[in-house]
Amino acid sequence: MKRTLSFRLSTVLILYTGFILVIASIAMINATHYHFQMYGREMSEAQHSADSLNSHLEQAIIQSIGLTIGGALIVSFVLSVYIAKRISSPLISMKNLTLIMARGKRDVRLPLKSLPKDEMEELAASINHLAEQLEQQEKLRIAMTENIAHELRTPLTTLNSYLAAIQDGIWEPTPERIQSSREEIHRLIQLVHDLEELQIVNSIDFQFMLEQVSLKKSIDQVMDLMRPSFQQKGVNLEKKDIPNVCVIADESRLIQIWTNLLSNALKYTPEGGTVEVKGTVRLGVVQITVSDHGIGIPSADLPHIFERFYRVDKSRSRKIGGSGLGLAITKTLVERHGGQIWAESENGAQFYVQLPIQR
Repeated sequence: MKRTLSFRLSTVLILYTGFILVIASIAMINATHYHFQMYGREMSEAQHSADSLNSHLEQAIIQSIGLTIGGALIVSFVLSVYIAKRISSPLISMKNLTLIMARGKRDVRLPLKSLPKDEMEELAASINHLAEQLEQQEKLRIAMTENIAHELRTPLTTLNSYLAAIQDGIWEPTPERIQSSREEIHRLIQLVHDLEELQIVNSIDFQFMLEQVSLKKSIDQVMDLMRPSFQQKGVNLEKKDIPNVCVIADESRLIQIWTNLLSNALKYTPEGGTVEVKGTVRLGVVQITVSDHGIGIPSADLPHIFERFYRVDKSRSRKIGGSGLGLAITKTLVERHGGQIWAESENGAQFYVQLPIQR
């Protein structure tokens, strides 16, 4: 049973009150018993009087009150030190840890022996979780910086070598070489555009233009637009049953989701392959599946494919093209619509998108 901090403090205060009552009772009983014994001895010696009885009663009361106050002060002091130490010690540890984290060290953690038992330990566990998230974000930031530098370095190096060769007279500025330079510039422009797009959709200020959208109509529109690209590469694009349901979504962003998924499938499907789109409805959600018969995704890479700049095969992906941000943008868009997206790999790759249906 989990015991909260308030429960423990209440228990301590109840025990403290009970202990004081016990001390008061013992002190009063002992003092009264002692003075009545003395009064009894005085009676046996014929030295008793009403004043003597009153004096013994007064002394018994005074002694019992004094012992009660003394015992209460001692117990209060010990209990106060104990409670203050139990409460302040973890708070001081948390403060010191946050100061260390503020200095840039993210791998520090508060010691937890087991599952949290009260609010203090829950707070410590939350700070540990925050430290883990900050450490992960720091690693992602470093990795993203390295990836951006890597993505920029390749086209810039190519452009620099082309221009240097032309400037030195080694190469003639032929249309083919100018076209190659323009392709590298296009890669840079696309990378910057994707970074801006990812920043926009992740912004808390970003607002969707939500409306009632026909899911089937949005998918048909994207497939019609992309069909020439599939035909040019020699890849079959097949549409199975798509539920004629409506979702509350930003239509332009919904179209962007299907475009990104189909573009990704087209990149990794060889000539003669097939990309298939189908949908099902169950439990108040619609599930759209985009399947291809391409190179597939290794199981070790499946948990990471929606990360920024993540590539299953860096050398092959670079030849195929893309900035490595399309799936990250897609995942953000799906989740901002209240949906889910995940991938599996069996004889190719399958991407599943679930969106809530308008009721």
